[in-house]
Amino acid sequence: MPQSFNINGRSIGDGYPCYIVAEISANHNGDFQTALTMVNVAKKIGADCVKTQTYTADTLTIDSNKKYFQISSGLWKDENLYNLYKKAYTPWEWQSSLKKEAEKIGIDFLSTAYDNSSVDFLEEIGVKAYKIASFELIDIPLIKYIASKGKPIIISTGMGTLGEIKDAISAIRSQGNNEICLLKCLSVYP
Repeated sequence: MPQSFNINGRSIGDGYPCYIVAEISANHNGDFQTALTMVNVAKKIGADCVKTQTYTADTLTIDSNKKYFQISSGLWKDENLYNLYKKAYTPWEWQSSLKKEAEKIGIDFLSTAYDNSSVDFLEEIGVKAYKIASFELIDIPLIKYIASKGKPIIISTGMGTLGEIKDAISAIRSQGNNEICLLKCLSVYP
């Protein structure tokens, strides 16, 4: 695997400065102005990139109150997954504007894609790289689809096994893409 690659002309890897990604995710609380402010604050504090997530509740789960779709503890106890994702997502119609703001102030924009429709959307707005979430590490068709776009891929490994990580890397390489960054991270949120 190459020891470095480029995102938007910036070299990332061994021997280069750390590439700092500021996560917007659902931290905007459903408010576009807050999301826009977060882009600008990320630049002010020295982040190289802002990242969001591109999904809808319908692309992640079904609207069900059955036990397996209910959150049983923590901050979102008794919430069903569908309603949580519906509240937490970053509206797709915001993302082009957030990307334009990021470009205007000189910070990169990328997003985590969760299905082919989100990849297609992100291609339309011209992202320079992709993020793959830990939980999608085993979604080989999605990984191949993202890799086929020929852009750098940052992939979280979360609780993936060594075999699952190797399979994901092989899937990316099978599409002629060797621009891969692996992240070791937790798969638990507060």
